[in-house]
Amino acid sequence: MQHDSPEPPRAPRILTDVDSDASMRASRSWWDSDAVEYHREHGEFLGNEQAGGDFVWCPEGIREADAHLLGPIEGRHILEIGCGSAPCARWLQRNGAHAVGVDLSGQMLAIGVAAMARDDQRVPLVQATAERLPFADESFDTVCSSFGAIPFVADSAEVMAEVARVLRPGGRWVFSVNHPMRWMFPDDPGPDGLTVSIPYFNRTPYTETDDAGTITYVEHHRTVGDRVREIRGAGLILDDIVEPEWPEGFDRIWGQWSPLRGSYFPGTAIFCSHKPE
Repeated sequence: MQHDSPEPPRAPRILTDVDSDASMRASRSWWDSDAVEYHREHGEFLGNEQAGGDFVWCPEGIREADAHLLGPIEGRHILEIGCGSAPCARWLQRNGAHAVGVDLSGQMLAIGVAAMARDDQRVPLVQATAERLPFADESFDTVCSSFGAIPFVADSAEVMAEVARVLRPGGRWVFSVNHPMRWMFPDDPGPDGLTVSIPYFNRTPYTETDDAGTITYVEHHRTVGDRVREIRGAGLILDDIVEPEWPEGFDRIWGQWSPLRGSYFPGTAIFCSHKPE
């Protein structure tokens, strides 16, 4: 999920063109360096410390145990892309799937390996980029991604093509990302986060740099239409776009996600698709 924290927003977002290699280097470095702090803030919510993990789709708290967006999972071979410390893959394994997790960050995977010491089963974890999945054609019945990889790669259309390649006919591809309309607003959970500041159609990536000018963080924006075309361009069929409403009485703030913003517009989009038979 996005690296936002509940701190006051830094300002203004810097938009810079970034290619796949630069995105990959920045994301690996960022998540390696931020992994421990990220889990200190969000690990409990995500179920990382829970035996057998948990599958949380988004900061709104939608869980696969309730939503069943993946359909039947028992006995299915399921790949999680951008798995981080793999609480979702661990949950899938605990509930009868044959799960595999892929992530670019070795440190995030290391935290996942440590967490699995509490589990009865182990999940294979692979360090790789989502743009080049190291698996044979038609290896998986289902592929999923919960706020992983998709916003952090320059060529997300290539990720869709890779998913289509490793997915068996009839298999599902479900992924959650920041709702594309959120791009227009500052990363602020308060009233300032309700004012449009960037054009929705500006697809220039958001970047952060260190003092030497090296890019340390990248996030890429695509519109809803872009995502639909990426899915269809990979030969997949779009089944649904889930826009979770903010749960009544839920007062958790996660970076830009808050009850205030959630009462006005969605923070998450979950794209559900499948590969034709």
